[in-house]
Amino acid sequence: MLIATSSFRVLRRPFESVQYAAEAYAQQLALMGAKSSMSRTGCCYDNAPMESFFHSLKVELVHQHRWTTREEARRDLFVYIESYYNRQRIHSAIGYLTPRQAERKMN
Repeated sequence: MLIATSSFRVLRRPFESVQYAAEAYAQQLALMGAKSSMSRTGCCYDNAPMESFFHSLKVELVHQHRWTTREEARRDLFVYIESYYNRQRIHSAIGYLTPRQAERKMN
């Protein structure tokens, strides 16, 4: 579903997989120059890393704060991701390393 406002357009993922695979949705993606990332039925692994990240973000930061401005929220999100999540927080899925350590190890 395309949600349009005066300043920008947002393409929201439909809730039903039938809508997600619909020709009209695919055409709108193509018009916007976007790619679909739909896995086969029953395969949740393509979305699992992001679901895990957003869970951590909400539990460790978002639910603990009430920001008065968007700028404050942006600043704190940046600090959380760049200073804590990527550099200090260990992750069991990558051998109890930080993402930065895991990336260095791969290179």
